[in-house]
This record gives sequence, C-alpha cells and structure tokens, in this order.
Amino acid sequence: MMTTTYTEADFDTSPLMFYYEITQACDLVCEHCRASAKPDADPNELQREQSQALIAQVATFPKPPTLVLTGGDPLKRRDLFDLIRHAASAGLQIALTPSATPLATYEAFHAAKEAGVSRLGISLDGADAATHDAFRGWSGSFERTLQMLANARRLQLPVQVNTSVTRRNFHQLDAIAEVLAQQGIAMWSVFFLVPVGRGLQQQRISPEEYEVAFEILWRHARIKPYGIKTTEAPHYRRYVLQHRGDPLAGPGGKPDRGGHRGHRAPLGVWDGRGVMFVSQIGEIFPAGFLPLCCGRFPDNSVVDVYQNHPTFRALREPDRFQGKCGICDYRWICGGSRARAYAVTGDALASEPDCVYVPG
Repeated sequence: MMTTTYTEADFDTSPLMFYYEITQACDLVCEHCRASAKPDADPNELQREQSQALIAQVATFPKPPTLVLTGGDPLKRRDLFDLIRHAASAGLQIALTPSATPLATYEAFHAAKEAGVSRLGISLDGADAATHDAFRGWSGSFERTLQMLANARRLQLPVQVNTSVTRRNFHQLDAIAEVLAQQGIAMWSVFFLVPVGRGLQQQRISPEEYEVAFEILWRHARIKPYGIKTTEAPHYRRYVLQHRGDPLAGPGGKPDRGGHRGHRAPLGVWDGRGVMFVSQIGEIFPAGFLPLCCGRFPDNSVVDVYQNHPTFRALREPDRFQGKCGICDYRWICGGSRARAYAVTGDALASEPDCVYVPG
C-alpha cells in the first residue's frame, strides 16, 4: 500500500498511511482484535457528512497519504461505497480491509473497485482451518478467506494479506508462506502482537523467537512472488540490513537516515512517523495500536495534529527515545514498536521490549 514518491522529507508534514476506522461494528470475535469490535456500530461514530469532511481534510496533506478504510468491518457501513467515491474524487489512493463474513462477497468487492478501491487487506492467521478459525472465532472463516482471495484475483484487485503472529501460529510461518504463494497476492504483512484490546489475552512470542521469525521471513522474501513486510516489528529492518551487509553510516559516520532503499525495508516508518489513525468517533492517534489520544476530529485538524502535536513530534525523533533504542545505531530506520513500548511500560518513548539487539 506504499506510494512510490514518499520520502523521508515528508515525515514531518504528511503521513504515508492514514487509517480511518469507519466503524467498530463487526460480526466476528477475533481473539486478537485491537478494537474489541462488537456486532453493532457505536452510536457516536462519525456520520456520513462528518466522515466525508474528514476524508476531504486528509486530501489536504502536502503529500496526500494512502487512505485505509478499516474497522471493525468496513462493510458494515451502509454508506461505505459513497465514502469510497468521495475519497476517490479527492484524489486519494484507497485500501479496504473487509472482514471474512457473508458481507465479503464478489459483488461487494466489485462495487468497492468500481467506487475507487485500489487494494484490499485480507487477514489470514493460519495455514489450516483449525488454526485460522480459532483466531477468528467461527468455523468456516478459513474457507471464506480463501474465497475472498479468489474473488480479488478474479477482479484483479491487488491484495495485502495480514497475518498476526502469536504462540498459537508462530510454528506455521513457513506453511503460511507456502499457502500464500498460490494466492497471487502482492504483499504479506506479518503483524507482531501488541497487547491491547482482546490481544491482551494472547501470548506474544519471545524476543529470541522474533529473530527466528525474521530469518523465516527474510528467507521467503528472497524467493516468493510477493513482497514481505512487518507491522509493529520494525526491527525486522535491522535484521534485513544486517543480513544484506548494508553500511549503517553516511559521510562522517553520521546515521544514514534513508540511504538504505531496497527490499521494502528501511524507509523508517513507524507509529506517528508516517502513520496516523482516526477512530470511528474521530479520536486521533499516532497508530491504531498506540492509544495516546492527540485530539478529536472535527474539533482538531488531522493535518495540524500530525505536524505539530507534541506526541507526534516526539515519536518522529528517535534521539529522544529511552534506553537502548535512543542510542541504537539502527534507530533512524527501525525505531522499535512505539505501541508495544507503551503497552508494556506505559511510555511510548521507552525501548522496544521485544528486541534482542544490543547496540554496539
């Protein structure tokens, strides 16, 4: 879902990815759900005119971001396709993350594409039905997900598959990679658990197991027909650079804050730095997994909050991070998961708790 023209020069003025949670309504009960979604919409969620005003404001960033319409299940919004058309008319690139429910039909995907969606995000959390269905809370979710992927292929809609890693499926990473090789996807985004929402009930893997997971992902990244990236595990970028043998320093030994371009890794995007999230009721956050409210639309401008709010500004300055993250030689391309640091320590500027690397 990345645009090709976004550079480090844009970090302070425009996010790369803008996530708008248009509803928390969802018919699933996924065990790792950030939003702890419910069947019915929040009565205070932004209504059509407010949502359209928010989308119009997103389009005014100096470099308009990719707009990700997420949830909950965005297909539960009756005005979804109107909102997509509104965003498309404003010139935004639009991605959609539907849930694997009976609403996710071929016809719905066709309507989304016709309205202006250019990419889908579809979740797959296991290599088999037993594992995936246990994550998603109902039997049949795995087969429906495969059907969603087939429908996207028929429509020639690019897909990013999102996989959440916990102890339950850590051992299946190789098998999931093989399943996805047959699905014609564009990207595999592997999400490493942040203990928020219903994710508090799940067991995240150990720091040492992250390194095992990174080795698996790096191996598949070099041979599979799709790209691979991580979510809430930016230290994968450190792993990639170490194993590519890329230099860390620019002229004079100063950190090279952007010279590593290749293999999708090291632009240096993380919570609040290239990323912004607005909840269904207009609350503004640095990311969906970092519950530090920095304002509320429409009372606050999302452009002003991203550019000027002290929390966003602090998150964009790795030299202000605490512990080893603040002195790490990879801090400008990794930054650690600010959401996990906050969830574990209560301080979004603390060290990434799930990284084994010791700065040299």
